[in-house]
Amino acid sequence: MKILLLSFLILFSCQVLAQQAPLLPVVRSEIKGINIYGKTVDNQTRCQHWHSDLDIIAIKFKCCEKYYPCFSCHEEEADHKPEVWPKEEFDTKAILCGVCGSELTIAAYQASGNTCPNCTAAFNPGCSNHYHLYFEVDSSKK
Repeated sequence: MKILLLSFLILFSCQVLAQQAPLLPVVRSEIKGINIYGKTVDNQTRCQHWHSDLDIIAIKFKCCEKYYPCFSCHEEEADHKPEVWPKEEFDTKAILCGVCGSELTIAAYQASGNTCPNCTAAFNPGCSNHYHLYFEVDSSKK
């Protein structure tokens, strides 16, 4: 009887364990000691949402002071709503070049001509279409 009960408990335990979601490895991404949050796919800040050769920046979100590759990564992982950087704070270092690890101010990034001023890596010019998600913009530019 004890063997039957023990067998039942082992079988039941195995079924419960099999129904739980598998544990996935924690993937940590960083550049020069700066953590990058979100679903990064390489060591230059590309993510599952944006991963062309030019998608090499991460943006520090005003709301949490954490770098994410994109708005979607923040939406999927953060437990709060995003905030945009106000114009009076555009002198804040909030852009990270994924190639050289330089932190740029928002103003320097926007004036960069889509090229890192430190390593000359090319940034995606299409990112300017999404500035309103990260930075305060004139309402006519949304």
